[in-house]
Amino acid sequence: MTVALISEEPIDERIVREAVGSDAHGAIVTFCGVVRDHDGGRAVQALDYRAHPDAQRFLEEIVARVGAETGMPVAAVHRVGDLRIGDVALVAAASAGHRAEAFAACERLVEEIKSGVPIWKRQHYDDGVSEWVGL
Repeated sequence: MTVALISEEPIDERIVREAVGSDAHGAIVTFCGVVRDHDGGRAVQALDYRAHPDAQRFLEEIVARVGAETGMPVAAVHRVGDLRIGDVALVAAASAGHRAEAFAACERLVEEIKSGVPIWKRQHYDDGVSEWVGL
């Protein structure tokens, strides 16, 4: 089962993990990107994630490509909308026969999602200012 999804709903981490599970793989690595309360020395209250209309297609292509190139099952869900401190914004997972390969595939997947999926983040700071980050 391939999982590559942009969602406005809270992420069910179990679905992402189960998507990569296999009796043949002894290692499953899961990454959870969580909204933190600071960035660049400034206190953050909340985030808005907004996605390009084609973001789902970009995510699907990245998941398929990383899976094909590594030969490992990978999956990811990225949340969009209004998120609060502690909310999970991204869950990515990979499985392999051994942990080193699973860690490497999961890290590669996360890096490619961050650089290749058109999702933008607006941070709301404690001082009332908000700004788009990473545009």
